[in-house]
Amino acid sequence: MHWFATLFLVLMVVRWLVLNGLERLNVASVRAHASSVPEAFRDTIDAATYAKSVAYTLAKARMTAIELGWSMVVLVGVLYSGGLPAGWQAWTTWVGDGIWASAAGLFAAVTLLSLTGLPLDWWVQFRLEERFGFNTTTQATWWMDRLKGLVLGAGIGIPLLALLLGLVEWTGRWWWVWGWGVLVVFQLVMLVVAPVVILPLFNKFQPLPEGPLKDRLLALAARTGFRARAIEVMDGSRRSRHANAFFTGLGRFRKIVLFDTLMNQLSEAEIESVLAHEIGHFRLRHVPKLMAWSTLSTLAGFACLAWLAEQSWFYAAFGFATPAMPVAFLLFGLLSDVGTFWLTPLGNVLSRKFEYEADAFAATAVGDAAPGITGLRKLHEKNLANLTPHPWYSGFHYSHPTLVEREGALKAWAATQGRTA
Repeated sequence: MHWFATLFLVLMVVRWLVLNGLERLNVASVRAHASSVPEAFRDTIDAATYAKSVAYTLAKARMTAIELGWSMVVLVGVLYSGGLPAGWQAWTTWVGDGIWASAAGLFAAVTLLSLTGLPLDWWVQFRLEERFGFNTTTQATWWMDRLKGLVLGAGIGIPLLALLLGLVEWTGRWWWVWGWGVLVVFQLVMLVVAPVVILPLFNKFQPLPEGPLKDRLLALAARTGFRARAIEVMDGSRRSRHANAFFTGLGRFRKIVLFDTLMNQLSEAEIESVLAHEIGHFRLRHVPKLMAWSTLSTLAGFACLAWLAEQSWFYAAFGFATPAMPVAFLLFGLLSDVGTFWLTPLGNVLSRKFEYEADAFAATAVGDAAPGITGLRKLHEKNLANLTPHPWYSGFHYSHPTLVEREGALKAWAATQGRTA
């Protein structure tokens, strides 16, 4: 076996062992606290709901173990069976090796690989989520979502891939800098287009109804200096009983979206706190900061791809006799996750810092930490969230602090204000 193929196989195995080790630590932590509601949550959640959250967490952990094993088997099969170079050769013989043919081939390869996970995705939605009362979608809606995603992916992804491949021919050695610039512009455009064009293809968005809640939220927006195109309610209940809220868009297309499930689960004061949290992300410039992190990461990725594309051993390791930029794109896409996996905790550290800051902003904006705390408790209870994750597991996987950590930070904020929460 080629030395690089051997090295990559070792790295894949190490990644799989680490992920499974983290899952085992998390399961052990959950089971260690499963016999009774932990003291920190006894005023928050009843015994029956806590037992259900434990069962849900353990069921998801078992499913994750299966998904990790299956994805590894698929990737090893694709990279080491010889099927990838044979398939690419067949494609180029049939369709050709021009820019558009190569872009379509890359999209087809990614699509075929994604299909290998479709049965597990279906099982999670219609068996696991159904078992715990979260699934509300129908078979027709679920399959239509995937069809829409495929059509959108082809309509957007193939031209973008063709443009990136074209830049290799048109701009020479520094194509990767141009490619990075194109991708950054594309991401900015999508921030404007997605809320207006793409998201409505999957969900219905309605303006927040007139009434005391809208008046309260508009008053909040006014005193925090937040101007948005709209505060909208999304029909999240069409697919799931999980609740959420998010901020999307740029400029005058900026808007806050609240799930209808969130509206049904929280009080007006708690919803105000959720909105204040989202406004906090905007006012504290978390979105551009995260975009800057993503932009730098993308630049590093393009530089790495450009270097690997010039190395003959990169192709030979996986059975490709002749270097070709589309093949470099394909291999890089398959291999990159094994490397970026180790950077996940760094991104989470930044994300958790922003969550703490947004929580503090929300408490200041509404003048009280209590609605934020009770709202978080309700959301964790309704979503059957894991209340006792292992610290290493949450540190590696969680982009948000745990409930205990967020409550502690909000109570500390209240203490500095001479209040109780």
